[in-house]
Amino acid sequence: MATAEPRIAVLLPCYNEEAAIAQTVAGFRAALPDATIYVYDNNSRDRTIEVARAAGAVVRTERMQGKGNVVRRMFADVDADIYVMADGDATYDPESAAAMVARVAEEGLDMIVGTRVHEAAEAYRRGHVLGNRMMTGILARLFGRSFTDIFSGYRVFSRRFVKSFPVLSSGFEIETEISVHALELKMPVGEAETRYFARPEGSVSKLSTYSDGFRIARTILTLYRVERPMLFFGLIAALFGLLSIGLSVPLILTFLETHTVPRLPTAILSTGLMILAFLNIFTGLILDTVVRGRREVRRLAYLGVPGPLK
Repeated sequence: MATAEPRIAVLLPCYNEEAAIAQTVAGFRAALPDATIYVYDNNSRDRTIEVARAAGAVVRTERMQGKGNVVRRMFADVDADIYVMADGDATYDPESAAAMVARVAEEGLDMIVGTRVHEAAEAYRRGHVLGNRMMTGILARLFGRSFTDIFSGYRVFSRRFVKSFPVLSSGFEIETEISVHALELKMPVGEAETRYFARPEGSVSKLSTYSDGFRIARTILTLYRVERPMLFFGLIAALFGLLSIGLSVPLILTFLETHTVPRLPTAILSTGLMILAFLNIFTGLILDTVVRGRREVRRLAYLGVPGPLK
């Protein structure tokens, strides 16, 4: 009995991509002729919707601003066996899609990340490359493995991944959240090098080096707090504990000599800091148990969806 061909959906989140969306749709149409191409517009102020529709894409809209909100809507609405997600700015190479889709189906993978190989200096910013390396190291430290290109927006997913992924991010942190979800549940994943181009003339990047740098730093802190609460709150407890000991040592020495406590406010402060240290330790222990339970629930939800095609 012949095996049915997998249904493939190409998902393109867009915001003001009038200059690039037609080229992007045409590229994926040529690379995956049997796929359905969806363009999800995120309140564009230009002619993105009209151009995408004229190029033959299924066009839908998401009113809540932010890439994470768009991905949440795409994953919820679109039904397929294999999903290809890329940006609508013509920077990713559609020719890589067929091989990535084949690997997901043949190797039973849940995700393949398109690792960007820059074709031109204009295609990337040094600040973003540095942030990428930082996040790569952080995830490797947290989960024992990572991806070469954490912030790549070019990915191929199985249905199991898409329908079990609780999208919580609202903005460009979505790529990090996707990576963490795969690593946290120890999913079978892979990487594939793909060319990365400069934007076509008239297409403008929506990223900002400084605001994105702040977002990366905030994401790192959040990852430690959410994924390793014992380490996060343990470090805070150690800080409070050291401050408390530093303040108490002179008081203890004075008390041993004079049997009096001359600086009562300092003694109260030292005691309070030590109490805060112990509270942080207990907070870390409690949240560590909560994190374990959350992972079990996510794993069960993941296993509740049929696996990738083989």
